[in-house]
Amino acid sequence: MNPSGAMPGGMGGMGGMGGGAGGTADVPDDKENTKIELPETIPDHVQDTPDDDLYERIVESLREIYDPEIPVNVYDLGLVYHIDVHDDNHVDVLITLTAPNCPAAGVLPGQMEDAVRETEGVKSVNLEMTFEPPFSPQMMSEAARLELGFM
Repeated sequence: MNPSGAMPGGMGGMGGMGGGAGGTADVPDDKENTKIELPETIPDHVQDTPDDDLYERIVESLREIYDPEIPVNVYDLGLVYHIDVHDDNHVDVLITLTAPNCPAAGVLPGQMEDAVRETEGVKSVNLEMTFEPPFSPQMMSEAARLELGFM
């Protein structure tokens, strides 16, 4: 692990996992050289977020994706660690899953990447997955914990 908490080599660029419309046409040429810096890796919903229309549309798109085993959207579940919208409308997204062996691991990252890519105004997406820190129920929004009976 490096000092920022990122795993060396990472799992970068989940591109194509969801079987969506993506492809290589909207992948930046330097994607292999792009590493998302880990912020204070806590779910995005508890961070100070930008007051930006595109950012808000991305969050709303992610809120339409639900973990198939949990009746809560991936954003409020705390699976989205960071969304970084660049000036050129390229978007870096750092996510996690509820567990490394999550049954939805083959589908959920692709659905999340497709949701961001299909958001009006997004030029390209780099989605990376990390398990540092591991998911815990404390990462859920208050509404999600209430919905699931954790409060």
